[in-house]
Order: sequence, then C-alpha cells, then structure tokens
Amino acid sequence: MDKPFAPMPPPPVMPIVRAPEGACDTHAHMLAGPEDFPLWEGRVENPAQGINFEGWLDRYKANLNSLGCTRGVIVHSIFYGSDNGVTVEALRRLGPNFRGIGLLCDGADVREVEQFVDWNIAGVRLNYVHGGVLSWAGAKELAPVLAAHGLHIQMLMHAHLHMDEIVQDIETLKVPVCFDHIGWPDLTLGVNHKGIKGLCRLLETGKVWVKLSGLYRISNAPYEQTDEIVAALVNANPERCLWGSDWPHIMLNGAEMPKSGEMLDALHRVVSGTATQQRVLVENPKVLYGFSDP
Repeated sequence: MDKPFAPMPPPPVMPIVRAPEGACDTHAHMLAGPEDFPLWEGRVENPAQGINFEGWLDRYKANLNSLGCTRGVIVHSIFYGSDNGVTVEALRRLGPNFRGIGLLCDGADVREVEQFVDWNIAGVRLNYVHGGVLSWAGAKELAPVLAAHGLHIQMLMHAHLHMDEIVQDIETLKVPVCFDHIGWPDLTLGVNHKGIKGLCRLLETGKVWVKLSGLYRISNAPYEQTDEIVAALVNANPERCLWGSDWPHIMLNGAEMPKSGEMLDALHRVVSGTATQQRVLVENPKVLYGFSDP
C-alpha cells in the first residue's frame, strides 16, 4: 500500500515576543525529496510532495528567522532510517551554530560514534513509542561509548506508560538522557501522575533534560492544557529544560497542524521571567550541545 504524504507546514508566523539573541530551536527535522536522499522502507509516511532538499532548507531558515532563533538542532527523521545523510548535509550547510541528533542501530561501534562527532552530531535518538532502529537495550549498551565522546541519548517516550520501566536504568546510566515533547504524557491523568512526578524527580537530580516541545501532539492551540505540566517541569529544574518547535510537524496522526510562533508564545506564557526564558532558550542549549559564545 502506498504511504501517505505529510501535510505541508504553514508559512512562518511571528510569535508575540521573538526569542532572545542566541536562542536555539532544539528540535526540528530536515527533509528532502526522494531524488535527493533515499527514504527508508520502514517509514509510515512520506515527506510533503514537491519540495526538494534546497526548498526544505530555505523553509527551515525562514522558520528560525521568524522565531528569532540563530541556533538549531536537527533531529534526524526516521523517514530516512539509519542513513543520516540528509541531516549531515544540512549541518554542513548551516555551520557551527547547529548540531544534529542522529540514528544508530543496535550494535553500533565506536567508529560510528566517532563519525557522529566529526559530523557535529551531539546525540543519538531512541524512539520508545514507535520503535525504530535502536532499542533501549542497545542504547544502554552504547552508553559508555557515547559518554566517552561527549554525546547523549535523546528519547521519545510516554511518561505515564514508560517511566517505571526506565527510571532505574536512567539513574545509573553514565550518559545524559534528554526527553522529547514534555515526556508526551496523557493530559487526562494530570500533573500529579507518577510518570510526571518521576520525570520531575529525575530533572531535580540534573541527570536528565526535557524538551518543552511537541505540545500540539497532545493539545490544541493555544496549548493551555499543557501549561501545568510545562510549569512543573520548569519548576523542577529550569537548568535542564529546552525548547523546540518540532518543525515541520511530521507524523501528525490526527493532531492539528501547529504554527511554531504560537508554540513559542505558549512557552512565554508559562515561563514569564526573562532570566528563565534566557536560561531555557539560550544558556541550556549551550551546555547540552556545546555551542560557543559569539
């Protein structure tokens, strides 16, 4: 059966307040047409039609500019499997203010990790929700090599389903873990659910990070339903929170197509203090991704 095409992301929409100088969008994906980079057979959908790599790169830059972000993190899309070529080429074009998160398979060796370092890739992604090419067992086995090379694990999981399974491992893991999309919780369970409380406790230890991203996957604009959980995560440890747009919003699975500017507005609504905004948008990404001061 033919795979569906992802919808086209909307044109950039300016937030009410643009991000401060040096801000980083820590979660976006770079796409390309199949004539530019081969698509993975295991993908569940295709990129939006009619845009080649150059077109996606231009749209990404325009989105960053509308937000006020001058730094970014390209998270390699499962559309391309473990061939990180589209992400590597984007990083080469974008320059030193950009980092990548790549995909490695179970059993990856030190040479592959060293290649990631050369490519300016700062971590490997594990999808605990949809599966993919790297398992949790494989990530744990790889952790010492990642730690030795200054890389981290980025993880997509459901806090309400998976925190009990992984918390003990994470407490003893020798490499940082960064959770996507506020832990992708079930909002109906509220902020006091043990999964969110467990994520907050991990944040308090400083061993993990969390991206205040993907709000549109569990709420509709203006994303007020997520405010309480975002506030709890920031209050647990503002020095371990990051922000990301999740542009260009692939694999919506019925979610409403968002506008990146509105999601930055949602962050500013909850995180109102200038110092904390600076911490989340500028200072924390410098720590995790190793950005240099201008």
